Amino acid sequence: MAVTSFIPTVWESRLLANFHKASIADVITTPPTEIKGNKITFNKVGAVAVKDYAGTVTFDELTTSSVDLNMDQEKYFAFKVKDVDKVQSAGDLVDAHTSEAGATLQETVDSYILGLYTGVHADNTIGDDTTAIALDKLNVYDSIVDLGTKLNKKKVPKTGRYVVINSDVLGLLSKDDRFTRQPVVLENGVVEGQKINGMQVVVSEEIANVTGKLKIVALHQSAIGYGKQIDEIEAMRLESDFADGIRGLMVYGASVLRPEALAVLTATIANQ
Repeated sequence: MAVTSFIPTVWESRLLANFHKASIADVITTPPTEIKGNKITFNKVGAVAVKDYAGTVTFDELTTSSVDLNMDQEKYFAFKVKDVDKVQSAGDLVDAHTSEAGATLQETVDSYILGLYTGVHADNTIGDDTTAIALDKLNVYDSIVDLGTKLNKKKVPKTGRYVVINSDVLGLLSKDDRFTRQPVVLENGVVEGQKINGMQVVVSEEIANVTGKLKIVALHQSAIGYGKQIDEIEAMRLESDFADGIRGLMVYGASVLRPEALAVLTATIANQ
């Protein structure tokens, strides 16, 4: 084998492709306008005034404001392979390794994104850690409808809305005739063809759980800004082993950009 024949772009592109395929973070957030190094930039459009017409028209200057974030979260992976050349020539083995790394990164990033529920406006919450809503098959659907109503009152756009639940909540919803009895969950967590109060239902086991209280998040894509990149991926000969090592570093960052476009239901699962 020759570590010098290692092709980083092969591993990096497959890793990112597998990550995009599975991550809900890419589905429910807005991407940055620009990435420079470890800094990501999001542009926000200013308000446009509507005026009474009295025979003349005056033009306003359009304004935008930018939000800069540092990708300050860093995660790495490192594993051994017996022969880099053979692994690279057998594409299925590359996919196996990168799929595993991508899945683990996906879980970590999704948990981070869904942990940003703390940026919600106080009046966009239902329940809290003291008075959590005990969900059952009779109230689960209506409780999620109420989340969407919170977004409606903030005039959040109708398109691009999501509500993120876990499998326990999906099971309860499946017992309500207003929801499908046989939900199909796609690889990226989207429940095919299922919306509640205009919100696309997404399933993730990474929703926050605070001392047994679930944080069910409803949001518009513009609520959270998120960016990521593979900072480095490389191979090396391991001195202490008859094998090669492959390691990679991913950096990412996210922040709540529009707290009014975020609503949170604090809930438990009632004993059935």
